[in-house]
Amino acid sequence: MNKPVFAKESAAAVDLGALPEWNLDDLYPGMQSAEYAADLVKADAEAKAFEEKYKGKLADLVAGPDGGQRIAEAVKAYEALDDRLGRIMSYAGLIHAGDTTDPARAKFFGDAQDKMTTTSSRLLFFTLELNKIDDAVLDAAIAGTPALAHYRPWLDDLRKEKPYQLEDRVEQLFFEKSVTGAGALNRLFDETQASLRYRIGGEDLSIEAALHHLLDPEEAKRKEASDALAKTFGENIRLFTLITNALAKDKEISDRWRGFKDVSDSRHLANRVEPEVVAALVAAVRDAYPRLSHRYYRLKAKWFGKDALNSWDRNAPLPKVPQRLIGWDEAKATVLDAYGDFSPEMADIAGQFFDRRWIDAPIRPGKSPGAFAHPTVPSAHPYVLLNYQGRARDVMTLAHELGHGVHQVLAAPRGALMAPTPLTLAETASVFGEMLTFRALMEKATDPVLRRAMLAQKVEDMINTVVRQIAFYTFERKVHTERREGELTSDRLGEMWLEVQTESLGPAVRLGPGYETFWSYIPHFIHSPFYVYAYAFGDCLVNSLYAVYQDAAEGFQAKYFDMLRAGGTKHHSVLLEPFGLDATDPAFWGKGLSVIEGMIGELEAMEAN
Repeated sequence: MNKPVFAKESAAAVDLGALPEWNLDDLYPGMQSAEYAADLVKADAEAKAFEEKYKGKLADLVAGPDGGQRIAEAVKAYEALDDRLGRIMSYAGLIHAGDTTDPARAKFFGDAQDKMTTTSSRLLFFTLELNKIDDAVLDAAIAGTPALAHYRPWLDDLRKEKPYQLEDRVEQLFFEKSVTGAGALNRLFDETQASLRYRIGGEDLSIEAALHHLLDPEEAKRKEASDALAKTFGENIRLFTLITNALAKDKEISDRWRGFKDVSDSRHLANRVEPEVVAALVAAVRDAYPRLSHRYYRLKAKWFGKDALNSWDRNAPLPKVPQRLIGWDEAKATVLDAYGDFSPEMADIAGQFFDRRWIDAPIRPGKSPGAFAHPTVPSAHPYVLLNYQGRARDVMTLAHELGHGVHQVLAAPRGALMAPTPLTLAETASVFGEMLTFRALMEKATDPVLRRAMLAQKVEDMINTVVRQIAFYTFERKVHTERREGELTSDRLGEMWLEVQTESLGPAVRLGPGYETFWSYIPHFIHSPFYVYAYAFGDCLVNSLYAVYQDAAEGFQAKYFDMLRAGGTKHHSVLLEPFGLDATDPAFWGKGLSVIEGMIGELEAMEAN
């Protein structure tokens, strides 16, 4: 076995300036700290006391004297417990994300999962019992008790789960078994992916560094990276197939017991979005494939002097465009300036992530790939993870994740139960942050060659966000639907992957041998089935929202911040109403997609000139 080499990865960080690593002390000062150990004990003791005080008593409590006030006190205590447990698991998760291959961190994370599952199981009764209270009785208590009315959005959302709620002991069994079921498989996927290496240029690289080579200006290097990725994916495809089959079956069992009919119904419910709205989005995007991705890749192939692009050319930089690395300080200034032009408050909030070390940017061996903004809990603050390599796309990723972070900070005062935002709206601030940054950069660019390259990259990013994610969603639907009839082989998974990729990318992209394995590294398929359509939802929504911003009179920023501050307290229809937008209108999605079409038209006009 070759010893992994990380010299190139660490050297890149030096070229980019001092990349920040997050300081998790705001959660706990260390894995072995007295504060962390004390919170474990305190959380378990408080959960036991809560269970003893309220289990089996909520129906009598709400019917008794001051019933509404007593239920409000119980919900408030439950929220405080939720925050404490969330702090513990957020810390353990972020520690693990920093190096998923470190045995000590893996054990720390696993032990935290075990303990928090045991502690949380004591609280499971609470939401189940609340949903057993007659709606009329609970509504009367809410109407007569301001303290309980504060939690009405959470209680209303909770009651939407009622038709799919199981008997208490079955719910508890499902919950406790998740650690050794889906939770264990998620962890196996993460630790496996973090440990795999890809032989490129005589070095064994992590997946982030390997994927980075697909953006190299030299085609030979892109092909070498693609071949290396396919080789390692192929060598491990049986394991990824097993994980996928097991998780799909696990979900099917849960869906069947709960009464969900369609494979994605549980995700729609969690997102508080109507299935027909998602169906309209998917239909609109798939119908637009020829006008979006097929059309763009045809144009890009022409720029490359080819009849069709190879799969490793899909995100390649345009030929004859100078490439440069963007240092961390420049990336920071670019995003904060763009945010500040829109709203000084937005820039101030985003600035805290840099000033207070809430960002972890460098690539490290074993670090989680990709990027995310973790909200942690309202009593603390979010953290952002990046794998920054100095590409223009990395600057957009920074803008994206900081958008999430700003949203999470603004929603935090809603509290642990109501700050979380459904995924369909959770992507709004992130994609809006990207759009602000892109528009700011375009305004400053005067060189026609550079402007074309920037516009092409934005189009590619939007295609990746809309077309690619709907293709992912289509793939997942195929996988979960067919898994109900029996296990899927690696070959069958590869066939389905190529089917949806061919449909979405079009005839101007050639998918060669090895590409059939590329489904195996997508973490969303593992961690959050059917999450992916939220990206397309958010991108189309933001395209429409940005058009309103460009045409709006004074006051847009205030409305926008009100939307972010709402957290999870309002349905998407209510939040979009002040902007004159309606996601239930089939024409809504066409408006968002037309923005991408317009950008492709701009590129074609540049080509003609």
